[in-house]
Amino acid sequence: MKKQTAGRDALGKFAPKFAQLNDDVLFGEVWSREDKLSLRDRSLVTVCIFMGKGLVDNSLKYHLINAKNNGISKEEMAEIITHAAFYAGWPNAWAVFNLAKEVYKDDNTENSENNNKELNNHGGMFGIGEPNVNYAKYFIGNSYLKPLAKTNNINLANVTFEPKCRNNWHIHKASSNGGQILICTEGNGWYCEEGKPAQSLKPGDVVTIPANVKHWHGAAKNSWFSYIAVEVPGENTSTVWLEAVSDEEYNKL
Repeated sequence: MKKQTAGRDALGKFAPKFAQLNDDVLFGEVWSREDKLSLRDRSLVTVCIFMGKGLVDNSLKYHLINAKNNGISKEEMAEIITHAAFYAGWPNAWAVFNLAKEVYKDDNTENSENNNKELNNHGGMFGIGEPNVNYAKYFIGNSYLKPLAKTNNINLANVTFEPKCRNNWHIHKASSNGGQILICTEGNGWYCEEGKPAQSLKPGDVVTIPANVKHWHGAAKNSWFSYIAVEVPGENTSTVWLEAVSDEEYNKL
């Protein structure tokens, strides 16, 4: 199982102990005990628990993506939700089915082969990378991540968005310095700061995002989009994720 860093990325400065427990204990010790219970079965249990508690937000979407990646097929997921509906409640089942349909919308052999070919054509010179499942709850649509380098507090990663995909409004917090730089490498995209018109992006464009500025970025409607994300070192840095960019707001671009 890949090392989990979502806790530290989202809450490392604000709640370091919670972040450590999330990344190192929940995922590092519990989820990683594959000799006791497979990742597939752990995903099954987790989806059922979320459904039973009525937690049908983007957190569950992340676990549905995880379940798909861990080998639970579309047919199996439909049966799991149907079975659990009699114990967890019919309205909960409807809500989970709506998320599951989105996650599994392309899940058949022919589409999977076509999707793989499509994915291999994107990502620019660095390639598509892996599904960005750790941050899926902060995105509308599918994104992909390929880490490139991490040294001296500088992180570089190739990020790729499918058409119409965009991340939520967010802020790169820092008490000094900090922020992010985007180096656009493939396709067409958008960058928007709160209170300003959205900026169209194309290969060769470079965006400097100051710390403590609310913004979002993502792909254009009919284009894949890739950029190299450079995390600028600073003091007391963290990323605060906010509301999603609505379809109404996005479709005006």
